[in-house]
Amino acid sequence: MRVKYFSDTDTAHIEFTDNEVHETKEISENIYIDIDANGNIVNMTVEHAKDNAGLWEFSYQEMSRQTA
Repeated sequence: MRVKYFSDTDTAHIEFTDNEVHETKEISENIYIDIDANGNIVNMTVEHAKDNAGLWEFSYQEMSRQTA
């Protein structure tokens, strides 16, 4: 997964896979997802990311699997 932030347009672009984009769906006025031919998410674009997604700080944390 790769996250790109474009400060000049306040746009965040999250790339989940390298699969070929089959269709783009508008989730809301400023949020779009690209899906592959099987309906899996490929990319997500968030315009006005600081306002719409609270993208003031980004961190990543992988959580270990819990067993019962």
